[in-house]
Amino acid sequence: MSLQLLLVQFLNGLQFGVLLFLVAAGLTLVFGVMDFINLAHGVQYMLGAYLGATFAAATGSFWLGLLLALPAALALGLVLEFLVFRHFYERDHLSQVLATFGVILFLNQAVKAIWGTAPLQVPIPALLSGGIEVMPGLQYPVFRLAIIAAGLATALLLWVLVERTRVGMLVRAGATNAPMVAALGVDIRRLFMVVFGFGAMLAGFAGVMAGPIFSVEPGMGDTVLILAFVVIVIGGIGSIRGAFVAALLVGLIDTVGKSLMPDLMRLFLDPSAARQAGAALASMLIYIAMAAILAIRPAGLFPVRAA
Repeated sequence: MSLQLLLVQFLNGLQFGVLLFLVAAGLTLVFGVMDFINLAHGVQYMLGAYLGATFAAATGSFWLGLLLALPAALALGLVLEFLVFRHFYERDHLSQVLATFGVILFLNQAVKAIWGTAPLQVPIPALLSGGIEVMPGLQYPVFRLAIIAAGLATALLLWVLVERTRVGMLVRAGATNAPMVAALGVDIRRLFMVVFGFGAMLAGFAGVMAGPIFSVEPGMGDTVLILAFVVIVIGGIGSIRGAFVAALLVGLIDTVGKSLMPDLMRLFLDPSAARQAGAALASMLIYIAMAAILAIRPAGLFPVRAA
């Protein structure tokens, strides 16, 4: 593999990693603070993509679509929290899994009924169209670099909110010992609602940013959800720092691995068998990496210290 191709795949891995972080950040907070398994978090990513595509088409502007989609994703997340999820906070994990899986089925069918089954295409905004020369002879899309920058900026903002604000202090305390926080007079239900709504908005933001790159279609959040769970397990449940590091790690392993493995397999197999074996092994790399990390650090890279 040439140096240019390796650099492209590295940047693609970073871009995919920051999208995973935007989804996993809300999921790890919900899981860590509320001890609530939300399988429907990937659906909120899908709804964000559809809302962004719809508002962009209605206004003729990707930026207006983004600005309108974020509060809409927040509102939908709060509606789901009020109508469904809050009734399962005190239930066992199996009940939570079944309830949120039902939400997935319902919303996937609702999306098909409203928008149809055909994928929607979202044009790249003119301001971020074209490419930029990252090395002599190599152009890289500006929009993908913008996603990387937006993800890094969001990660910095989340760090400030979680580590330097009173709400962040309560979130960290809730992730450590929610019953104690409630006993100190904090409205834990309101804290849960804020965390859930903010997580839904982050997932929606990831969906909007992914729209111009990936096709917007029903079920698009299912694969992202699986990878987001891998991210929070590797990073440490409830840890924003862990979600960030693990998301970049998973994005790079998944993207670069899919490019390198067929080439590595050619050292041992004929080209046809190498392509098949390389593709199969590449799809397993992130799970192999997760198993290896958990064997060394069972609680993840940056676990939240329990009281």
